[in-house]
Amino acid sequence: MLQNVTAVLLDGVHPFELGVVCEVFGLDRSDAGLPVHDFAVVSAEGPVLSTHAGFTIGNLHGLDRLEEADLIAVPAGADYGRREFPPELLDALRRAVDRGSRVLSVCSGVFVLGAAGLLDGRRCASHWRYAAELSRLHPRAIVEPDVLYVDEGPVVTSAGTAAGIDACLHLLRQEYGPETANAVARRMVVPPHRDGGQAQFIERPLPRDRCDTVGTVLGWMERHLDQEMTVEQLAARAHMSPRTFARRFQQETGTTPYRWLLRQRVLLAQELLETTDETVDSVASRAGFGNAAGLRHHFLRTLGTTPNAYRRTFRGPSHAA
Repeated sequence: MLQNVTAVLLDGVHPFELGVVCEVFGLDRSDAGLPVHDFAVVSAEGPVLSTHAGFTIGNLHGLDRLEEADLIAVPAGADYGRREFPPELLDALRRAVDRGSRVLSVCSGVFVLGAAGLLDGRRCASHWRYAAELSRLHPRAIVEPDVLYVDEGPVVTSAGTAAGIDACLHLLRQEYGPETANAVARRMVVPPHRDGGQAQFIERPLPRDRCDTVGTVLGWMERHLDQEMTVEQLAARAHMSPRTFARRFQQETGTTPYRWLLRQRVLLAQELLETTDETVDSVASRAGFGNAAGLRHHFLRTLGTTPNAYRRTFRGPSHAA
């Protein structure tokens, strides 16, 4: 049973990520018939901790409180990918997993679980900005940079900031069923389950710096995303054979012409969905997908969501219907 929940903090903790855990597990919602948890906030580094926002937090429990916990949550903090963690904290996390308790990380809190060896051989999520560093520090971890959270038995890891809400609601859903998770989500005024993953949020700037020989063709491709184009046609524009062009393209962009073109078309469709009132069919045509079915297919494959769901999530208030 998920009754005893703790959030364990280190110096430099991020207040929002801590607040996520406190909001989901620390509030008494018994007036709505929702479960109440024995919740505590624990310090791993002294009686008073600083936060990333500049204020301090005191009146915290000691590490011995972790020995009773059914769930230990580790919120994000400053520079967690470049610091050492208290050995006694790492030991407590390992003991918790060994006795059948669960551990949860929010955003960069995943580095603490990695230092405890709890990611070895397990899939895990992290904020997309930290995925490469997490893989480098913990090569035995299976980092999933495009998902909101990963549940690997006793270890649950979530991506950046708000993805911690998704992971916490997932735990409620597992423990108490969808009605409880949905009720808590309604109280928090958040969706009980979000479609898609981090791929919707990742910035992918165009690789310009090394495109010495295909840069002109890249510019033409960007300006004509709505047109059909083949490697043979592109190679002719670059005054190369198709084989040489494909090889140079791979060397200078890190991908194939088809994949580069597909990604740019998706990026254009994202921009149009966010900033215009054009129909999905019109967006699909302008972005080179032909029709709404083609756009939906590639959106699902690339971003894990549909064009309409993406528009609902990302369009600004000035474009609200």
